Amino acid sequence: MRRGPSAWARRYTLALVAIESLAAAVAGGAVLVAHREMLSAREPLLWAAISLVLAWPALLAATGAYSERVFGTGSDEYRRAGRAGLLLLSALGLASYAAALDLSRGLVVVAVPALTLASLIVRFGARCWLRRLRALGSCTSRVIVVGRGGAVLELVERIRKERFAGMDVVAACVTPESRDLVAASLGVPVGGLDDVVAMAGRHGAETIAVTSASETAAQYLRQLSWQLEGTGIELLVAPGLIEVAGPRLHIRPFEGLPLLAVEQPRFEGWHRVAKAALDRTVAAVALIFMAPVLLGIALAVRLNSPGPVLYRQERVGVNGQTFTMLKFRSMVVDADRQVDALSAGNISDGLLFKMRVDPRVTPVGRWLRRLSLDELPQLLNVLGGSMSLVGPRPPLPGEVARYDTQVSRRLLVKPGLTGLWQISGRSDLAWEEAVRLDLRYVENWSMAMDLLILVKTFRAVLSRSGAY
Repeated sequence: MRRGPSAWARRYTLALVAIESLAAAVAGGAVLVAHREMLSAREPLLWAAISLVLAWPALLAATGAYSERVFGTGSDEYRRAGRAGLLLLSALGLASYAAALDLSRGLVVVAVPALTLASLIVRFGARCWLRRLRALGSCTSRVIVVGRGGAVLELVERIRKERFAGMDVVAACVTPESRDLVAASLGVPVGGLDDVVAMAGRHGAETIAVTSASETAAQYLRQLSWQLEGTGIELLVAPGLIEVAGPRLHIRPFEGLPLLAVEQPRFEGWHRVAKAALDRTVAAVALIFMAPVLLGIALAVRLNSPGPVLYRQERVGVNGQTFTMLKFRSMVVDADRQVDALSAGNISDGLLFKMRVDPRVTPVGRWLRRLSLDELPQLLNVLGGSMSLVGPRPPLPGEVARYDTQVSRRLLVKPGLTGLWQISGRSDLAWEEAVRLDLRYVENWSMAMDLLILVKTFRAVLSRSGAY
């Protein structure tokens, strides 16, 4: 029997439909108010404005923007909403031209783009609310993970860490030699590779996630997909390229044989030129408008403890080139020479030195660190071209000397004033997690990702999580 949408998904969808229909009514009403002289049953503008209330949610549904699978994660939901806006714009423009209808330019040029933007904002707010619920264990999809023991454990760890993705692992199906290990580690029922469908029915699973490192030969996956036909259970296959995602992955058919195409990451070209131009423009504007704040912080640092206002430190940038990174000094002058004496308090599990309560930090410096204000002088590095607004964390030469081949890929792009590490926990992150986030950024960089990280940075700074 085919399963329908989850109860929470139905409520979520109805709420979106209601809000977006209301937004369409407001957009259409605003156009009619602006053109009161055309308020007549014989005027096509009146009917076009009224039809928005039905046409807009219908187009969103047609593009799949109300599909449960796009709620909460990824950019697909936004792309589908944007596609609905383009379709509505094209339909109104074509109808106006082909049928010679006297539709207001305000309806086509202003109301439709404004309605599309309103839907994107609504969906962003709804996503924030949904992620908060998922962090509390609500609005999740029940998942069974299938594969070899090690790969299953790794995938489950990632699923449980990324709770906002809305997946709740309820069982696992593994190879015989892995059953005891997986059962002891995960604490969920464990079956064999041939028990997937039965386990799904027993535990009410809505999704089957198959790891790439399992015995997933074409025949096995084909049979599993056949067995799931008509059940409504989603089948996911992890590609084995954990840090490669988004636009770089495509299914490309070769003479009927579907293959996973992995595009090379973009490290040059017009995208990089646009990124550099945006970096320097934003840095210049920020330095101008924040000049009074920067001067105030500099004065506070100078009066709080003896020593220079700025702390200069050699860091490694793109392609291994070194540069001098600037920060407001938040520690005593001889802080670097005290590292060895404080090594017993180091809580880092990697190449960095971290202390939650560092005695070298000055009173003003502790306040600056909490709000990440000590990093503002790095805007000068961004303006000079040695750093970017968004990128991997700028490493020390001592760290780079101990990098392996994988970690050294962080140096393929400019380090950033902020990045995925900044919005994901900052100093609370384990070393391996920080490296993984930096590699994810390097492999999947895009302008859209940069803008999203910049927006989330403000929230991370205000929350003060991981800042010490």
